[in-house]
Amino acid sequence: MESISEMDRSYSENTSLDNIKTTTTTTTTISGATSSSPSSSTTPSRYENQKRRDWNTFGQYLKNHRPPLSLSRCSGAHVLEFLRYLDQFGKTKVHTPICPFYGHPNPPAPCPCPLRQAWGSLDALIGRLRAAFEENGGKPEANPFGARAVRLYLREVRDLQSKARGVSYEKKKRKRPPQQQIQAMQPPPGAT
Repeated sequence: MESISEMDRSYSENTSLDNIKTTTTTTTTISGATSSSPSSSTTPSRYENQKRRDWNTFGQYLKNHRPPLSLSRCSGAHVLEFLRYLDQFGKTKVHTPICPFYGHPNPPAPCPCPLRQAWGSLDALIGRLRAAFEENGGKPEANPFGARAVRLYLREVRDLQSKARGVSYEKKKRKRPPQQQIQAMQPPPGAT
């Protein structure tokens, strides 16, 4: 992943980190003796790969922005612009209020309503970009992905899509075990 200062300096280098494995060396001091042992090579997780791709995509977006924009000058408004740009690649049908299928999760026929990015995808994307920003030297208080405007936009998208598709995005409540299982797990009265 490119650091923030590298992104600001130049977009001319196109480095691929797809096949790079990292090896770290751990130095341990035990009663005055120092030893070195390399840790095993690890491949990045699926999440780390996706985060790197998202970070590079956002960097490319800034590079192609007119006028070109450095990451240090990026604000929440630019992040919103990026999210709206991504809508054109969405695959989620979001019905408009005048559509006869507005509020129906499974419409019986096609309609001309637009395809958009799903709220869950945008929310996950912002989470990854927010983490990548800080991992690449950005200060948490200057993180444009955590801006209030971005949080409000995501909430608005969630509510709009929830109404348009008739799908609730409420947080799932954890299921409690049935009452019989709870009683079976408790010791009988008087047992110690």
